Amino acid sequence: MKEIKTFGELKKSGYKSKSIRDEVRQNLIANLQQNEPSFNGIVGYEETVIPDVERALLSKHNILFLGLRGQAKTRMARQMTNLLDEYIPYVSGSDINDDPFNPVSRFAKDILEAKGDDTPIDWLHRSERYGEKLATPDVSVADLIGDIDPIKAAHLKLSFADERVLHYGIIPRSNRCIFVINELPDLQARIQVALFNILEEGDVQIRGFKLRLPLDILFVFTANPEDYTNRGSIVTPLKDRIESQILTHYPKSIEQALEITGQEASFSDEQSSLVDVSDLIKRLIEQVAFEARNSELVDKKSGVSARLTISAFENAVSAAERRAIINHEKKTQVWMSDLVGIIPSITGKVELVYEGEQEGPYQVAMNLVDKAIRTSFATYFPNPDSLKKRRNTGKPSQAEKPDDNPYKPVTAWFDKGNHLNLNFSTSDKDKLIQLYHVDGLHSLVKKFFPQANDMQSALLMEFVLHGLASYSLISKKIFESQIEFKDLIGSMMDLGERDLGEEFDEEA
Repeated sequence: MKEIKTFGELKKSGYKSKSIRDEVRQNLIANLQQNEPSFNGIVGYEETVIPDVERALLSKHNILFLGLRGQAKTRMARQMTNLLDEYIPYVSGSDINDDPFNPVSRFAKDILEAKGDDTPIDWLHRSERYGEKLATPDVSVADLIGDIDPIKAAHLKLSFADERVLHYGIIPRSNRCIFVINELPDLQARIQVALFNILEEGDVQIRGFKLRLPLDILFVFTANPEDYTNRGSIVTPLKDRIESQILTHYPKSIEQALEITGQEASFSDEQSSLVDVSDLIKRLIEQVAFEARNSELVDKKSGVSARLTISAFENAVSAAERRAIINHEKKTQVWMSDLVGIIPSITGKVELVYEGEQEGPYQVAMNLVDKAIRTSFATYFPNPDSLKKRRNTGKPSQAEKPDDNPYKPVTAWFDKGNHLNLNFSTSDKDKLIQLYHVDGLHSLVKKFFPQANDMQSALLMEFVLHGLASYSLISKKIFESQIEFKDLIGSMMDLGERDLGEEFDEEA
């Protein structure tokens, strides 16, 4: 079809013109009949959002995606271009992609009237049939719809009321395309009313001149529920004209979140060959986002984007890579201590409520990591809280002994006054030596994970220390260059002595 260059040739070919909504509908039906996915790489929406979108497109609806940030709203809109025909014809030279069978602009009508079947035709690829605009308060009608060009009027010696002196905005230039407006509530009310006129009547009003311009556009809008109270709202007539409002959501399971992060995180070949990442580390990073979404210190109206875990995953790998480079290691893994490197990925992606601001973004991020460790720990090892309850009730099960506490040798080692300092830049070899110094730590891991190799066992040993600290069985302190583990009572005594010393200094 691309070889066709004139309107006459196009008519002889038997080409049938159709609206963009019919085009999307027919291609979607073909996909459904062949069991082909309509949207690729969108994880967790298979039974919720995607069916809603498909129903809306089959109904030829404009769509509003309503959801918090980082919920793939814009990504889904961009993928709708895959449901368009590969190429469509348009009148050559047209600013608004005029269909030669149904011309809209004065330019296209005039050239078709003058040249008839000899009217030149060009072809537009589906990748070029997408327009997008981020709504901000400073967006004007001229930006979206257009304005009068006085220079063109003077040059052509035409009245300002003549359509030919108009400079089209981004929406008319997206004729026969999918057009997306992100964060719709941020648009001023008068701009939204102008959009309503286009959706409802096909009328465009520019500086008092009313222009009938029946544009063929599939509109997709996105909005954040937070915007309805914080920055603005969607005017009722416009909202009523958007036929389908579809609610998006965050991943509902760790498995879905893992799949999203795995496909979106980007690593160089050097990083992939140098750094191994265990399933444990991946799940801990995803759990941080789940903890943040449930935290009382994080603003739930703002949400916690999936980009948090993606950037956190990348930072964790980079932390391990940096350590390996410093120690001239050819192979390493992401250790628990490398999770300190994900803190910048958390602090920049969570909005805090007042209590969170009082706590401080760094401390909130550290608390979220600790909560993720605590939640995950019970899925790998016996829950320390259940052991405490069993001990307090004095009713062990028949298969257990009263003192059957797998963590007792480890905590006893710290109770003797021993401590363990793990430097963030310690080599893998030195870290292994340090971890094996803790009595009972290796045997504990081997009891529950007998098939783990040396490096996996060492990571689990470090995980046990962090887990016991999260359950307040031992003390953990994070300094600028290292993490210190010691007994809980000794740590409290050190803190008391430090406070007492400060009081003496003040009195002196």
